[in-house]
Amino acid sequence: MLPSKISRQNREITPALAEFGARKIIPAVIEKNVLIALSFYPELKNTAIRFVFKQRIKSSVMQAQPVFRTLLNQRKNRSYRINISAMFQLTHTAIPIHQIPDAILIGWIGHELGHIMDYENRSNLGLVGFGLSYVLSPAYVKKVERIADAYAVSHGLGHYLIETKQFILNHAELPQAYKDKIARLYVSPEEIVDQVKKLEEQKLDEQKKAL
Repeated sequence: MLPSKISRQNREITPALAEFGARKIIPAVIEKNVLIALSFYPELKNTAIRFVFKQRIKSSVMQAQPVFRTLLNQRKNRSYRINISAMFQLTHTAIPIHQIPDAILIGWIGHELGHIMDYENRSNLGLVGFGLSYVLSPAYVKKVERIADAYAVSHGLGHYLIETKQFILNHAELPQAYKDKIARLYVSPEEIVDQVKKLEEQKLDEQKKAL
């Protein structure tokens, strides 16, 4: 069953989409969804990113990190890793992460790529400080999660983000503690709707001015 799904997904990857896989290591079973998310971030086309399945990530489903040893390099030579829980943990069971709906997975990955956009604008020393603040300050966590969402919205992933957040907050089988954490630290679906609306209005105004 799984091999046929992988081969079917690979056949659906167009040459244009495959270009976004440069300097990326992606598990085959999620390759198309990752490439779709990456296609919204042309700035990351030549950035080295490895997508890694993990058996368990403490209190998270995905986690974007710089590869520590590359912080000794110039910024242009950094590489990053996005850890992804192999299993999507529910209250009484778990399902493979690649079995959640495509749009939800794209939105989730798009948010993590927003973190990498944020990292790209920080110095190596700034990233070390980022890591310490993220561990020690819930207020800082809230701030940088909003930054990641803002990158995702401004790059056209707003509708995916809305679906992802609604999927989490409305899922009957997700642990309530996890949903409470998402509601407390992350931008709400309603606020993302407002951000998307403002972005669309701004683009419309720019188009009118260009006429």
